[in-house]
Amino acid sequence: MDLGNIIKSQEFLFNTAPFRECHASTIVESEEGSFWVSFFAGTNEGSKDVGIWMIKKKGNLWTHPKKVAWDREAACWNPVLFKDSEGKIYLFYKIGDSPESWSAAYTLSAYPYDGWSEPQYLPAGLLGPTKNKPIVMSNGEMICGSSVESYKAWACWAEVFDGVNWSKFGPIFYEGVNKGVIQPSVVELSSGKLRMFMRSTEKIGRICMADSLDYGRKWSRAKRTVLPNPNSGIDAVRLRSGIIILVYNDSKTSRTPLSLAASDDEGETWRKIFNLESGRGEFSYPSLIQASDNSVHVTYTWKRRRIKHMVLNAEGIEDCF
Repeated sequence: MDLGNIIKSQEFLFNTAPFRECHASTIVESEEGSFWVSFFAGTNEGSKDVGIWMIKKKGNLWTHPKKVAWDREAACWNPVLFKDSEGKIYLFYKIGDSPESWSAAYTLSAYPYDGWSEPQYLPAGLLGPTKNKPIVMSNGEMICGSSVESYKAWACWAEVFDGVNWSKFGPIFYEGVNKGVIQPSVVELSSGKLRMFMRSTEKIGRICMADSLDYGRKWSRAKRTVLPNPNSGIDAVRLRSGIIILVYNDSKTSRTPLSLAASDDEGETWRKIFNLESGRGEFSYPSLIQASDNSVHVTYTWKRRRIKHMVLNAEGIEDCF
């Protein structure tokens, strides 16, 4: 396989920064050829000084990381950037001492994208996207892959926003495993037909998936795919060609290697394409989008010290089939 036909570029987003650790990046294309990346950073995960940071790229230059959201009483977690059909950019994030106690907030930036609104807090019981980007479905509604990590049980949910009201559907869970699946990534296969890919715990050991045929109102139970998962975040996107690509840790026990797999049959079978990283250390929590020029952009945690950005050639991935 010619990786030179797949990997267009790779880079660290910063070399020095005013924080010790960073994690859980998210990427959005703000305007054609311009990108924003957000992540949480501070002393270490869960510390009260952990806030949401942002870095932007226009042309070939990345800005220096800037803190854009924080809370005086608790840590911030898992930002998610999303551009809606009207061009507004959402920054979702979570606040709390641990995932069991999260509350959810978001802030908005509208063109010309020169600032953020005051934080808005989702009603109790709603968390918005827990890790991965929402999508706008073919009926115009936004759907967020959400999940809840309570003390004894985990489950995924679908949260739908129609522009005025939020609705919550689920739970989606793995039969017989209380702490089973979280942090879903949702793709639309055809009008109203959705497939959700989920992180799983070691008791399951593989990425799971579930389906909806009615724009996310009713869901099947979660079932295992062939792809391993060591209780680590994933992300997926359906390319304009129809091929689904997914970035994940190809291991049952470790957050290395970080790999890309692709499917040309809606996620029923998978082909591993290559390892983005395979060294020692943690390479995890990918965020994945297809840009307006068809290139694929991936950001991910690099040893909790940096965020790495990789640009892939979609046609090179498609040529693997």
